[in-house]
Amino acid sequence: MKYIFILGRNIDLSLAEIKAYFEKEGGAARVHKVIKNSALIELDSEVKANIVEKLGGTILIAEILESGSAGDLIDNLKNHELYFGTSNKLNYCVWDFEESEESASVAEYLKARFKEEKLKATQKRLPATITLQDETEVPNISSSLIEEQYVIFPGNEVIHFARMIQRCNYEEIEKRDMNKPVRREELSISPRLAKILINLSGAKGGETLIDPFCGIGVILSEALLQNINVIGIDRDAGAIKGARENLKWFKFSPNSYTLKNDDSTKVNIAKANAIATEPDLGQILKKIPTEDKARDTLRNFEKLMIGVINNLKGSTSGKIAFTAPHIRTIKKRIGCDIERILGRTEYKLEEGFPIVEFKRNQVVGRQIFVLYR
Repeated sequence: MKYIFILGRNIDLSLAEIKAYFEKEGGAARVHKVIKNSALIELDSEVKANIVEKLGGTILIAEILESGSAGDLIDNLKNHELYFGTSNKLNYCVWDFEESEESASVAEYLKARFKEEKLKATQKRLPATITLQDETEVPNISSSLIEEQYVIFPGNEVIHFARMIQRCNYEEIEKRDMNKPVRREELSISPRLAKILINLSGAKGGETLIDPFCGIGVILSEALLQNINVIGIDRDAGAIKGARENLKWFKFSPNSYTLKNDDSTKVNIAKANAIATEPDLGQILKKIPTEDKARDTLRNFEKLMIGVINNLKGSTSGKIAFTAPHIRTIKKRIGCDIERILGRTEYKLEEGFPIVEFKRNQVVGRQIFVLYR
């Protein structure tokens, strides 16, 4: 089965998450082609319901209905239902990643088709944009006001036409993030990145995930929403109190989570399957630090991670997904010495990592690592 995935701002991270998610579910995701923030991906089976809600780096998933030359594709589309609503009013948009004469002819076919079906159809443009990790700006829309979204994607000597089947409900995610009782805006990881780390860790429903720096419980909440049991640890008693309030607000079963106000370099815990975490990335800097100061921060981080990993590895059977500070200095960005961490913990670095995650002018960004034994 082939699909078009519309990805978030960090293309490499989104693709790594997709591959990790389908691998942990017992399948594979083969990436055939990437254009801007879209990817043609082949899966072993049909996409299950609500998969997009479990992916932090995917905006929408579209199922390929037909592929071929423009003429053949239009002829074949006549055999497909393209609108499944009940109203005769339709707002739709077209993600066109080629903007050629052939793709334009497919878009014109849609207009004529909807007119023939007596629909009051309005094609909405894509006025909003997102800035990708490489600072490229691309169109973006993810609105519940758009009933149908279609994708025209150029393949090798063919055009693929796809219809959206799943869309990430960013409005709902933002609502639940903003409305939870305890928030720490500067110190908390986003739900989007939390989902990505969970998937990179390989934790599955029914298993147990550890977050040794759980803060107010963002990763814990996102894991529990996927029916993954969690153990959250933090030295800050106030953070643990906040996490407890947030998990109660979500109405998660107390049997599905354990919270510990403790030091993750020393704590004893029950057996678990994986670790996903955002440790303390160091002081939140407004000004660019000297290289010496940045390296001091990174050395402290490495020491902390070595202690935590060595303490928890006897209780953890699977992968470790974590973020690390990626600090902007006057000359360049520098990150932690992962070889030092690997050498002192006996873990290995997953192929394709680290992946950087930062925004322009951000002093402290992230490197994302996945380790295995």
